[in-house]
Amino acid sequence: MTTVAIAEAQSDLLRALRRLGGKATVGDVVSATGMPADDVRSGLKALLETHQGHLAVSDSGEILYAFDPRLIRRGTEPLLARLKRGASRVAKSAFKGWIVLMLVVYFAVFVALVVAALVASQRGGGDRKGGWGGGGRRGHGGGFPMGNFWLWYWIMGSRWRVGRPYYGHRYERTLSKEERVPFYKKVFAFVFGPDRPAPTQQQLDQSALQLIRARRGVLTPAELVQHAALPLPDADEEMGRLMATYDGEPAVSESGELAYAFPGLMVSAHGRVKAREPKAAWKRLERPLEVTGNDAKSNAIVAGINGFNLLAAVTAPWFIFPRLGIGGILAYVGLVAIPVVYSTLFFAIPGLRTLSVRRENRRRERRNVRRILLGLVYELTLKKGAGVMLEPAVAQVASSLPDQTVRLKDVEKELHALAAEFDADVDPDVDGNLVFRFPKLTDQFAAAEGLRSRMRLEAAELGDIVYDTSDSQEEASARDLAAFDRELAGASLSDLGRYVAPTSTVGYQDDWEVALESPDG
Repeated sequence: MTTVAIAEAQSDLLRALRRLGGKATVGDVVSATGMPADDVRSGLKALLETHQGHLAVSDSGEILYAFDPRLIRRGTEPLLARLKRGASRVAKSAFKGWIVLMLVVYFAVFVALVVAALVASQRGGGDRKGGWGGGGRRGHGGGFPMGNFWLWYWIMGSRWRVGRPYYGHRYERTLSKEERVPFYKKVFAFVFGPDRPAPTQQQLDQSALQLIRARRGVLTPAELVQHAALPLPDADEEMGRLMATYDGEPAVSESGELAYAFPGLMVSAHGRVKAREPKAAWKRLERPLEVTGNDAKSNAIVAGINGFNLLAAVTAPWFIFPRLGIGGILAYVGLVAIPVVYSTLFFAIPGLRTLSVRRENRRRERRNVRRILLGLVYELTLKKGAGVMLEPAVAQVASSLPDQTVRLKDVEKELHALAAEFDADVDPDVDGNLVFRFPKLTDQFAAAEGLRSRMRLEAAELGDIVYDTSDSQEEASARDLAAFDRELAGASLSDLGRYVAPTSTVGYQDDWEVALESPDG
């Protein structure tokens, strides 16, 4: 198809989906558009990559394409939000330039003026009749150290490239001495916080692709939740996007469980694909954000310089001006008003940011509780076939998060949220304690395991699936489903439990570590 034809076909699909409320089978769209079924399938698959939507399964086993009724494009951001973000970026960049100029220049100026004022005081005072804007003599001695090479070498660094990110002192410790972080980056971090990674979608996908390869080319939404800690509805949508982007195909068991196969990812020019599993969600807990990201020494130096500027500016009319004979409106504006406003903002901005950092850290704490609970749910369900009880769950979460206050109501809330996501069975035991059981987890893992055994994608062959041109579509589908469910019935907890990392120990991973880790982790 030509580019024009593809665009017209996509337009026809979108119009049909709007009329159908965003939810349709291939047959619905074929009937609404008159397009060939193969073109409809490929077109709907392509739309999953660009528009918010996912796959679902009807009671009869038919695959449904479920898009948002408004057919929202992925990554869409309101105009007002984009304008606000752009304005914030411009203002932030301008203020960064002002920071370097003001902090360093005023520090050098005030050091020179204070030294000169002290010298003048020892010599018996100064002339009060002139100065900047009012005549008289200038400061004595001191000199401005702005031309000092070592000062600027310390501020700017030696080999640091402009635009290179600074993710905080933990990140700095991974760098060589030759690549030390220059002082000006720590000044920026003091005010605005450390840089935050902004990985591309392809970089974000690397972990999921690694997981698919490690799971022999087959994945279910529940398995994606295990490693990404996404809510299950979001994992459903993400699997649809991954399928569309990386040429996957859906497969449905008779019990209605949906799995995704990615044959193309299992073909390699270097023989059989072997990939190491990425860390499970409970091995990648989120560390609390830091207000500045700097170590205590760097923060003390930055705060000390700005504090000196503020003190010198506030006291200048009583200490510096009389001793050096400085006066006039320009002196008050340049040496009092501007540095006082600047230095106050310099301290106020990180103070205000502290509030947003605290809010984000509370959200991270809740997400960490969810991740620990995920580990417990997956371990008990897939390794032991047991349910989850609230009190042992609280104890597990508390022991795994010793630096965090863990409240029973928070754990209970997250456990009920997981139960709702996975349609868990919640029943009291003989003592009246609620037991949460997650059979859907077992069903999804078993469905994936059956498909893996049948397709054998890791060996770049299809195993028992043989394409026969004499088969009708119905016969082929019946044969595939029968083989699939034979393997599904044979899956056991010992088969499924090997996919669950132990929850006895947890781990933390910074945002920058996630962004910079290699595809093979």
